[in-house]
Amino acid sequence: MFDTLLEKLQNRSYITLETTPGHTPTLKPIIQKISELKLDQKVDGFSTTDNPLAKLKYNAIMAAFKLQEKFNKPVIATMSMRDRNKIALQSDLLGANDFDVRAILALTGDNANISDQPNTKGVFEGDSTLLLDMIKCFNSGIDFAGKPFKQAPRPTYGFSVVNSFAKQDKTLIKKMTKKIDHGTVGIITQPVYDIDNAKKMLDLHLQAKQNSNNTQSQSQLILGFFPITKLRTAQFLTAHVPGIHVPKIWLDKLHVASKVSLEEEFKVGFEMSKKLFDDILKLHPKMHIMTANQFDLANELLKK
Repeated sequence: MFDTLLEKLQNRSYITLETTPGHTPTLKPIIQKISELKLDQKVDGFSTTDNPLAKLKYNAIMAAFKLQEKFNKPVIATMSMRDRNKIALQSDLLGANDFDVRAILALTGDNANISDQPNTKGVFEGDSTLLLDMIKCFNSGIDFAGKPFKQAPRPTYGFSVVNSFAKQDKTLIKKMTKKIDHGTVGIITQPVYDIDNAKKMLDLHLQAKQNSNNTQSQSQLILGFFPITKLRTAQFLTAHVPGIHVPKIWLDKLHVASKVSLEEEFKVGFEMSKKLFDDILKLHPKMHIMTANQFDLANELLKK
């Protein structure tokens, strides 16, 4: 399963779809919606988020297992450094390995002070590269302390993330180089909103690979995509989410459309999103779709 995913990532088209487990003890609504739309037949794999914005949600590793069990598709389970120390991180990796959850998206994580749980404290024993280092140790048959396992875990594949925009290119190159040095197989960008941005990210990733000390790296760039169908979404991303650039033309067109009707606003936003999605696929068919569980939108994007 994971060998096929990596082969597609290296050599062919590769599309994954993000899922966000809810504040509920079941994943059934997500599984049912994916089944109804037959999205499992339109993507190469899924991902599961790990308590985004420090809000309590269903466990990302268990969600990954459930999705893999149902759809026989590889799932990238997110693990945040915010909530785990070195013991818990490695314990989760061992358990996940037994359930064949072996693609891990390493995140530093949102700050615990925005959590919906009272008096929550972040752990943050390191940034996401610490988890990538642990994965490298596991793949060598040892834990992070250097102690050999009685039985070596099956290979685990570490993924990471990067912003899609910065005032200085060298900032993004430095971040990508660091993650490549620590063994990431795939770097997923924040959403991109114009083709020039996508081209620049590909160029910066190439420079990062050239700068890396990891000369054996086969790291690939995976362009993030989040469709915008509302002016307020575009404005929120512009005003509050660092590392994303929404071009002014998107805001202008959505503003005009919003004055006509909600239907026109959605139509204009989706048309811009769909065109960019198709253009990026032609440029670099390695993408990660994020829709905040609006799977109907993902389904429309994936229609030929």
